Amino acid sequence: MKSSLFAAGLLATTALATAAHADKLDDIISSGTLRCAVVLDFPPMGSRDADNKPIGFDVDYCNDLAAALGVEAEIVETPFPERIPALMSGRVDVGVASTSDTLERAKTVGMSIPYFAFEMAVSANEKSGITSFESMKGKTVGATAGTFEAIALEEQVKAWGEGEFRPYQTQADVFLALSQGQLDATVSTSTVAQANIQTGNFPGVSVVGKAPFDTDYVALFTLREEYGLINYLNLFVNQQVRTGRYAELYAKWVGGDLPDLTVGGVYR
Repeated sequence: MKSSLFAAGLLATTALATAAHADKLDDIISSGTLRCAVVLDFPPMGSRDADNKPIGFDVDYCNDLAAALGVEAEIVETPFPERIPALMSGRVDVGVASTSDTLERAKTVGMSIPYFAFEMAVSANEKSGITSFESMKGKTVGATAGTFEAIALEEQVKAWGEGEFRPYQTQADVFLALSQGQLDATVSTSTVAQANIQTGNFPGVSVVGKAPFDTDYVALFTLREEYGLINYLNLFVNQQVRTGRYAELYAKWVGGDLPDLTVGGVYR
């Protein structure tokens, strides 16, 4: 009798432990929905069309991931500063949000291998007299709070010892401030700079050169303890490249030479 009770208790404990440690990958498949955090003021990665429908590279990437999982995609609009809080609060399952794979972020969330790579460009108000990165010294500059380029630019202003750095909530806010003369210049990804300028919504702003910041490799992210899902995300990124889908999406939304997602001397 005691042996039977012990065995029953052991089975119950095992069942509870299994339930408590259910894999997020299984949860997503069972729910039938993949909730992706996507930034929708960051063209061509994410924006809205004339019908207010989410579009862009990251939107398509989330849809592809959901299709691979056999579930429906739910695009959750998430401003840059809210990407990780949205995950930690349970509002989303995965971030497909052009998120730099920094070591600091990796203390909080689990990150995949890079799925995209950005080069940095300087955009300036044409009346500022700025013609290069170095000529930003002593000027009023800004960028979207929490982004790779904002962190790097703020550190550069401190190193110069003159000028002012201003953080903004969205990319649209940055380029509007530039157009209105509230900012002299910004550093952003070259893809975003060109996309914003081509809209015609920000007159008097132009790309004036490159910024000497490292290539910004961005990753998908989820809860750091979800090893099964992280492994799946890594394989998915790999498959997107191997099947040519990455190249297809890049040609559709960005154009030009395809960025290399590998790092020389580190991995291929």
